[in-house]
Amino acid sequence: MEGRLLIAGNWKMNLITETANRLVSDLVKNQGDGDDVDIVVCPPTTLLASVSVMLKDTGIILGAQNCYHEDHGAFTGEISAPMLHDLNCGYVILGHSERRSLFGESNEDIRKKMEAANAIGLRTIICVGESIGERKDGRAKRVVEEQIRESVGTTMNHDNCIIAYEPLWAIGTGETAALGDIGDMHAHIRSVLVDQGADGNKIRIIYGGSVKADNAEEIISVAEVSGALVGGASLISKDFLSIISAARRRLSA
Repeated sequence: MEGRLLIAGNWKMNLITETANRLVSDLVKNQGDGDDVDIVVCPPTTLLASVSVMLKDTGIILGAQNCYHEDHGAFTGEISAPMLHDLNCGYVILGHSERRSLFGESNEDIRKKMEAANAIGLRTIICVGESIGERKDGRAKRVVEEQIRESVGTTMNHDNCIIAYEPLWAIGTGETAALGDIGDMHAHIRSVLVDQGADGNKIRIIYGGSVKADNAEEIISVAEVSGALVGGASLISKDFLSIISAARRRLSA
């Protein structure tokens, strides 16, 4: 595996202007030297404009949590990829399990969004993962492979698309997959993408699911892992900075 590591913070539906400003100020001030790790923060839509201003020329990249597949039109409540691009977003998370389960997003929906986002120059973080029942039934790899083939298809480009493996049973629960299982699934995801024509050495596959300051180093040390999609810990500057430092230590090891 080649390429830079990626640490992305998904703030979900949290923070308001005052608390977001404090968090971003801490991250900018204490992120450390070097540009060896891609650092991304993904605030809720209401905060994108203000955070964009704060991140200008800091090296930290702005991301969004979702977008719609149409560029404009009568789609009340949605936000388009060109709108995100206009706010200086560099990344957008697509297909998070909460979007799939709570809002009924399908693999086809995610594929359309990915194509729209990539077309305007946004990098996409495509989330895949199995439920605890699917893992216990021995169907985890099959489920994840289906998600990839239907949501990414053969259009993936390693320069603008990242896969985030997030087992559903580990998101926000404090449970983390065993390191061997993480490496095994990431290797499987890589093989599926290679089978679809992607460059296997350059694909970035990151892990999400209760990534915290105290377990990030061992997760990021897994050979197949290219970084982390961080949830709750990304709301605490000290913890998110610790995870970034863990990524830098891996690169310097």
